[in-house]
Order: sequence, then structure tokens, then C-alpha cells
Amino acid sequence: MANIKSQIKRNKQNEVRRERNKAVRTALKTSQKKVQAAIAEGDAQAATEQARVAAKALDKAASKGVVHKRTAARRKSRLAKAANAVGAE
Repeated sequence: MANIKSQIKRNKQNEVRRERNKAVRTALKTSQKKVQAAIAEGDAQAATEQARVAAKALDKAASKGVVHKRTAARRKSRLAKAANAVGAE
């Protein structure tokens, strides 16, 4: 356990941020699963809409530093590609 005042504060801040980041990452997974569910149903319009919502969430998470910007870009690309494939069928 830290006995320096500034390190105690830093530990508290890290814990709060860790919990927040965990919640954001969980929400990202949920939004991506919604896209996959819409794709599985074959609903092109719902898949496109869910992909748009997921892309917005990924952008926000990347800007906050929760996920790396390239990771967010890669996931957005994969979701968009899968959602567009449903519309082409």
C-alpha cells in the first residue's frame, strides 16, 4: 500500500478510470453484438442503423483513449463491411 499522499490519490483515480473504461468496453461489445444479431436476422436496414450507432460509440471510445484509434477503425470497417454485405444479398 502506498504511503505517499500523491500516490494514494493516483491509485484512487486509476481505479475510477479502470471501472469507467470497463463499462465503456462492455457497452462497445454489446453494440457490436446488436449489429451481428441484425445481420443474422438478415435485416439490412437494422444492421446498417446498428452499425452506425456502434461506429459512433467506437469513435467516442477512441477519442477518450479507451481503445486505440486503429483498433476502432478496424472494428468499424469490419462492421460496415458485414452490414453492407447483408444489403447486397
